[in-house]
Amino acid sequence: MVVKGKYEYKYLALNLKASVVKRFRSFAKKIAGSQSEALEKMINFFEWHGFKPNDRFADSILEEIRKNRKRTEANIAILRDIEVTQTKPSNTMLLSLFGENLRQQEPVRREKKFVEKPKRPQKEIDTTVPKIRYERLQEEMKRLSQDFDYVLGKARLVKSSFGKPYLKLEISSSELARYRRKASKIISGE
Repeated sequence: MVVKGKYEYKYLALNLKASVVKRFRSFAKKIAGSQSEALEKMINFFEWHGFKPNDRFADSILEEIRKNRKRTEANIAILRDIEVTQTKPSNTMLLSLFGENLRQQEPVRREKKFVEKPKRPQKEIDTTVPKIRYERLQEEMKRLSQDFDYVLGKARLVKSSFGKPYLKLEISSSELARYRRKASKIISGE
C-alpha cells in the first residue's frame, strides 16, 4: 500500500474474530517467533502436502500413502536391478576366484547351431612338470584351500527384506587386499 506516493507499509491488517485472534496468538507462540511466521508455516504446510482445509483429512493421507507406496516399489525395483547387475556377477567372480565349481547353464537356443569345420590336428605338446615345481604347486594349493576355507567360514547368509538373501563376507579390508594380491600372483603365474 502506498501513501501519497512516498511510503510503503510492510504490514497489512486482517479483520478476524477476537476469539480466533486469541487462539491464533497462543498457537503462534508455540510454533514460531512471530505471528507472521506462524501463519506462513501453516500455509506452507497445506500447500506442500496438498491438503485443503475443507477436504477430509483421511483422503489426503491415503493419497500420500499411495505416493509413498509407489516410491517404495520403485526403490525395490532399483535394488533388484542392482542385485542382478552387480551383486550376482561379483559373487560369481568371487566363487570362481576361490576355485568353486560353478554350474554354467548353457543358453537354450531354438535355432540351429553352426557346426564348425574340424580343425587340423595339432601336435600334442608334452607337458611334464619337474618334481620340485609339482611339490610347490601342491603346497600352494594346500594354502589356497586353507584360505578358501577361512573365507567361507567368514561368509554369512543375510536375509534381506527386499529380494533374495545374499552372502556377506565378514573380513577386514586388509585381509581382502591380501587375498586379492595372492589371487593376482596366481593368475599372473608368479
